[in-house]
Amino acid sequence: MSSQSDRTLQESTTSLPSAEVLASAKRFFSRQNGIYAAFPEQESASHVTLRGQGGEEVVFAAVAGAGGTRVTGSSYLFDQQVSRFLATLPPVA
Repeated sequence: MSSQSDRTLQESTTSLPSAEVLASAKRFFSRQNGIYAAFPEQESASHVTLRGQGGEEVVFAAVAGAGGTRVTGSSYLFDQQVSRFLATLPPVA
């Protein structure tokens, strides 16, 4: 069993460009039901901060590199949703 601190920061590598990863995160979290929905609060070319019910924060960063785009996601309470989102990203070929 992993500790909460292990689940609050998750990483993945994808073949998608950074902008597409961040746009996908916004779409994914805006379509979640009820308490797991989150909406953009701040964003830049390499990150998006989403805010959910009760003020829960979900943060994604995406940085392109030679081996694909490295994506990190962090949230205290939405860790399962972060994991589910990362699982939707296509892997590096």
